[in-house]
Order: sequence, then structure tokens, then C-alpha cells
Amino acid sequence: MHEHEGKTEGFAERDRHHEERQNHEQHHHPEKHEHFVITVNEQPVKLHGHVATGAEIKAAAIAQGVLIQANFILQEELPNGTSRVIGDCDRVQLREHLRFTAIAPDDNS
Repeated sequence: MHEHEGKTEGFAERDRHHEERQNHEQHHHPEKHEHFVITVNEQPVKLHGHVATGAEIKAAAIAQGVLIQANFILQEELPNGTSRVIGDCDRVQLREHLRFTAIAPDDNS
């Protein structure tokens, strides 16, 4: 019976090492999806992290060649066909395929 107990202990030891390795990877190696590709005015924009503010989304879009300005109004295009305004300080939970439009503040469209 001692041999069986040793095997059980071996499994527990292996599981503990696996759990420690997973914790190490989560803390030292960010998840594979640490960046997301969204669209701003129909152009792809890559963002890093899981949350971004409206200002950060616009800054990333500008840095990646989208022809908008920091004072533009950012709107998230929702799946039901409507949109919601994202303020510069509003936080957005990032995920693939989010769609935004950014329009000049004096554009009434």
C-alpha cells in the first residue's frame, strides 16, 4: 500500500508543479491575446491590453494612420445598428472586432 500512496503523492506533486507553472506563466508571460484589432472609421487599429479609454483608442488610431484628430467624437458601433458615444475618459473592455467611428465635433451627421 505504501507504493500506492507514493503514486498518489506523485500525482499531487505533479499537479502542484503544473499549477505553479501556470501561475508563473500568467504573471511573467502575458496572455496570448494581450492585443486586439478593432476598427476605427473602417481601418484596423491594434490595441494592447484589455481596457482602453476613448482617448487611448483615438490616440492609437491616429498613431496607426487613421485620419482623425484627438478632439473627434468617438462612437462605438453596436451590433443592433445603434451607437454609443465613448468619452475620452470612458473605459472600454477590449475584444476583437469592436467597431468605432470618429467624427469631427462640428459634423452633424
